[in-house]
Amino acid sequence: MELTAVLIPAAEGGFVALNPETGTTTQGETVQEALSNLEEATALYLEEFPRPDTGRALLTTFHVEAHA
Repeated sequence: MELTAVLIPAAEGGFVALNPETGTTTQGETVQEALSNLEEATALYLEEFPRPDTGRALLTTFHVEAHA
């Protein structure tokens, strides 16, 4: 099953990794570690909560004006 991984640099170092299709989230010191942890967490989640393969999430960007 092809799923989406979003990796975000963490303020304290390392990376936060999340999968929007399942909501699983984890972290790691490197991109590879965060992705590996996400794969493991998502596999465990799907064992408990199976879901049909509905395709990958559509990711895009948007702009928000910041008001101080």
